[in-house]
Order: sequence, then structure tokens, then C-alpha cells
Amino acid sequence: MKITRESLINGSVLEFQRRHADEHPDMRWRTEAEMALTFENTICGHPPGEDLWVFGYGSLIWNPAFEFAERRCALLRGWHRRFCLKLYAGRATVAKPGLMLALDRGGACRGVAFRIAAGKVRQELHLLWQREMFGGSYNARWVKLVPSGSQRGGAFRALTFVINRAHPRYVPALSVEQTAALIATACGELGSCREYLENTVAHLRALGVRDANLCRIAAALPKP
Repeated sequence: MKITRESLINGSVLEFQRRHADEHPDMRWRTEAEMALTFENTICGHPPGEDLWVFGYGSLIWNPAFEFAERRCALLRGWHRRFCLKLYAGRATVAKPGLMLALDRGGACRGVAFRIAAGKVRQELHLLWQREMFGGSYNARWVKLVPSGSQRGGAFRALTFVINRAHPRYVPALSVEQTAALIATACGELGSCREYLENTVAHLRALGVRDANLCRIAAALPKP
């Protein structure tokens, strides 16, 4: 199983999520009505006929799986990237749970902003909704980004997905060692948590970004 634009379009990703919905009591899912409501409530805050920016801080950086017209490095203030979401499927199992990145309150985060052309906003955002919003662990949020690195220009508005702190899989605090221990052993149908971490670190490095916390976690992993 891979997350691609095609697997999002044909419903394979959504079917995969539904198949694992009852494996653990903390795996709570949004209904189709809830998904539609959150989508419309979010998109109504975007001016019709305008391009839309999406901010990626984890796997979206290296596997966006949606069509975009432009991407640029950007800085988000007030939120930081953290392994704060417990996983029981995808890159983990109930027997060997893992962790996923999310944006949590405080600090700052450098990532990638993707511009979706105005005529494709609803179409491509629907694909992102299947990927990010079905599990109920993320909330969509409008934020202000600042271009970073060699990029120029003023602040601009973007949509991103932040942790839902009310969700039962939210992890408020873990040490580097505890985080590394979970990531080291977690593996599922989408791959391993180690691969997810190493891909994120490598692609951030290619953008000239060093995330000190992710680097500490990667250094704490046992040798494969």
C-alpha cells in the first residue's frame, strides 16, 4: 500500500483507513457527514477564484500526492513539528505502535508551502481531506507563513493540519529516548516509522533545514 494521488482518487487510502478503524479503541474516525462539514467550514474561509497554499511539515514535504503549481520553503510561527500522535496502523500495528508527526502549539516550524491553482482547489483539497482528516487526529487551520531560505516576499496565508489535542491518540510529552524506542520498532503496511523519520530529516536537509529535535531522535535510534 502506498499513498499516491491515484490511491487517493480511487478510494484505496480511505478503504485502508476504514479497514483498520476498529483495531484499537483510540482509533476514532470522522463520519462522511463530519468530513463534509469540516471541509465546507474550512473552504468557506477561502476566497473563491484564488489560489490556495498548503503547508507541509512531514510526509507532505516528500510525498504531497496532490497537484500543485508551485512550492517554496516557508516558516510557520506559533507551532512546532513534534512526534505527538500515536499510531496503531499504517506505519505501525496494535502490537507495535508507532508515532507520527503533527504540529503542536508553540515555537516555530520550517517546511514547504504548496500552491494549488484556483481551478483545482476543491478537487485537490478533497484528496488531502481523505489523507489528513478522516482519522480525527488533525484539525485544519488557516495560518500565516513567511518565506524562508532564498525565497522572498511578504507573509501569506495557508492551510495546514495541526494536532487535535482532544484526540485520544495525542501524546502530550515523550522524551527523545521514548520517542526513538517507539519509532525503532513500528512498521506496517505503509512502511516503517524509521523510514518516515529518516525521509523527513533527509528532505529537510536537502532544503537547508536542520530540525534539531528530529536529528536527536534519529541519533537515538539503534543501528538497523
